[in-house]
Amino acid sequence: MPNSPGNAKTAHQAQLVGRKIRQLRKERKLTQTALAARIGIQQSDLSRMEKGEYRVSLDTLFRILAEFDVSLAEFFQEDDAEVYSPKDMMFVRQFNSLPQDAQDEVRAFIAFKNTTGRDTGGKPPRS
Repeated sequence: MPNSPGNAKTAHQAQLVGRKIRQLRKERKLTQTALAARIGIQQSDLSRMEKGEYRVSLDTLFRILAEFDVSLAEFFQEDDAEVYSPKDMMFVRQFNSLPQDAQDEVRAFIAFKNTTGRDTGGKPPRS
C-alpha cells in the first residue's frame, strides 16, 4: 500500500531525521563530502538522507551521532516543540471524536473568530 498513512508517516519521519542531520552538519561547518567521508558513506547517500529520500540505517545514525557527539535523546529532542496542557490534549481528543461534519463546523467557527478582529491580547491566533 504505497499511499497508506503508515508510509506517509515514515516518509515524514525520514525527512525530519534528514533535516536534523543537515542542521547538525551545517552547525559544524562540514560539507556533505567531509561528513560522508568521516562516517564511511557516499556523499550522494548522505545527500539523499538529508532530503528524506533515503532512510538512515541505525548503524549510520549511530556513526553520525558519534561524529557530532550527540546522544539519541538530544538528536530526537524537538527544539521548538510546543508544550500542550492536559486540557489542550483533552480538547484535541474530543475534537477528533467528532463526526467530520462537526469538525468542519468547528474549523469554520475558529476561522470566523480569527477574522472578526477580536482582541487576542497581543498574541497571534493559534493555528
